[in-house]
Amino acid sequence: MTMNAPGGEAPPKLLVEGLCKRYGATTALDPTSLAVREGEFLTLLGPSGSGKTTLLQLICGLVDATEGRVVIDGRDQSRMPVHQRDIGLVFQHYALFPHLTVAENIAFPLKMRGRPSAEVAKRVDAALGMVHLGHLAARFPRELSGGQQQRVALARCFVYQPSIILMDEPLGALDKKLREHMQIEIKRLHRESGATIVYVTHDQEEALALSDRICLMNHARIEQLGSPREIYERPRTAFAADFIGISNIFRGTFATGASRIETPHGSFALPSDATPVGEGGALVVRPEHLRLGAADGGHVTGIVAEIVYAGSETRVIATLSEGATVTLRLQQGETVPELGQQIVAGWPRDKAVLVS
Repeated sequence: MTMNAPGGEAPPKLLVEGLCKRYGATTALDPTSLAVREGEFLTLLGPSGSGKTTLLQLICGLVDATEGRVVIDGRDQSRMPVHQRDIGLVFQHYALFPHLTVAENIAFPLKMRGRPSAEVAKRVDAALGMVHLGHLAARFPRELSGGQQQRVALARCFVYQPSIILMDEPLGALDKKLREHMQIEIKRLHRESGATIVYVTHDQEEALALSDRICLMNHARIEQLGSPREIYERPRTAFAADFIGISNIFRGTFATGASRIETPHGSFALPSDATPVGEGGALVVRPEHLRLGAADGGHVTGIVAEIVYAGSETRVIATLSEGATVTLRLQQGETVPELGQQIVAGWPRDKAVLVS
C-alpha cells in the first residue's frame, strides 16, 4: 500500500506507527510513532534500557514487533524478513570477513545481489574513494587500524545504496580522538551520498555533532524529538536537560499564573515566555549562561569546590546549601575565582528554560 503525506508534502522515507515490543510483562518499547525524512540523519539517543536499540531492531526486522508497523518508501514492511527490507546495517563490531581483502569485503553485498562484475568494480572503486582507502584495497582486515576497519564497514554498507542505513553505536569501540575523526567521516559520507541514516548512540556529544534531528528516549518511549539546537537550548523535561549537556536545575513550586519559582536556593524569575503548568517544575540554566554576580533572572551563593581548565574554557563548580552544586563555564579572559572562595552566580531571565 502506498501512503500519501498530508498537505502535498513528500511522504517520509521511514514511517513507524505504534511500534511496540513486549516480553511477557516487560515492555521494551512503548507504542512509538516516528517519521524520518528522505536524506535525514536521525539519532536515537538515550541511556541503557531506554528502548533505542529495540526500536532500531524492530525497524530492520531483527526483532518481531508485538504491535505496530514499519513503512519504508510507502510500503508496509512489518512482516518482511531482514534481507528483504533493503536496509543497510553497521554495528559497533565491524564484522569484516578476515579472509577477504578490503575490496572483496566491500564487493560482497553487491555480489550477493548478483550485480554484474563491471558494476561491482565501478561501485567498489567509488566506495573506496568515499572512505579514502583506495591505497589499501588489497589489504586484509588484520592489517588495518580500528578506524580503517570501521571505514571499510561503512563503505560495505554504502556501496549497494540501501533505502535506509541503520547504525548501532558504530564508534563505541574507538578511542576518543579516533571517534571524533570518524564522526567527521560519517558526516561527510552522509552529505555526499544523501543517504537516510538512523543512528543509535548513548553519547550526547556524538548525537549533537552528527544529527539533523535527535530522538531522545527514556523508559522505553520518546522523551523529546527535535534538532540538536532545539533539544539543547529548549529541553521540555528535566531529564532532557540533564541528559543533553551539563545543566543547573533548580526545582521548585509556583502559584498559578505566577512569574517566579520558589526553590530551596531562592526565588527566581521565570522566563518571559514561560507558562507555568501545575504547582511545580524546574528551572534550567546552562553553565555558559551562569556568570559571576547577580542578574535579573536570579542568583545563588556558593563556595568554589572545583576548577577544571579545559583549554578554551574553565569550568567552575560551586557548592550550594545542602550539598547541591552549580557549574559555570567561563571563557578565556574572564576572571576565575579561587578554590574555597565564596561567589555569587546569576543568569539573565530569558536564558533560563522552564521544564516539567
